[in-house]
Amino acid sequence: MPGHRAQLTCLSPERFELFLLGEGEKKVTYTHDTRVPNTMIFTFNKEDHTLGNLLTAHLHKYKYVTFSAYISPHPLTPSFDLRVSTDGSVTPKDAVVQCCKDVVKELEVLSNNFLKEMELRKIANQGRE
Repeated sequence: MPGHRAQLTCLSPERFELFLLGEGEKKVTYTHDTRVPNTMIFTFNKEDHTLGNLLTAHLHKYKYVTFSAYISPHPLTPSFDLRVSTDGSVTPKDAVVQCCKDVVKELEVLSNNFLKEMELRKIANQGRE
C-alpha cells in the first residue's frame, strides 16, 4: 500500500514546525487558576516532555512549591501545560523563572565539565598515537 503511506506523510507537519516559532507565536503563555490559590498554568509552545519533566522535577526541589506537574494535551502537538502552586511566599511565575535560571546554570556546569573531560581525554590519547 505505497499510496496509503504517502497520504499519511502529507498530513504530518514539516519538521521545522515542531520547534520553530511562527510569526506572532509566544514560547510561554500563562493564566491564573482561579480554583486554587497561588496557582498558575503555563503553556510552553513548541516544547515536549523533555522540558516538561525537567522543570517539574526541578520545581519539586523548592520548599515554597506545593505542587507542580505537566501534561501534554496531545502527543502530536509540540506543547505542554505546566501547573504550579506555591505556598504564597513566592508567586508561581517567580518560581518558574527561578527554576529556569537554575536549570540553565546546571546545564552550563554540565557543559563545562563535559568539555573539560573531552579535552583531558584528547590529551590522554595523544600519548597513545
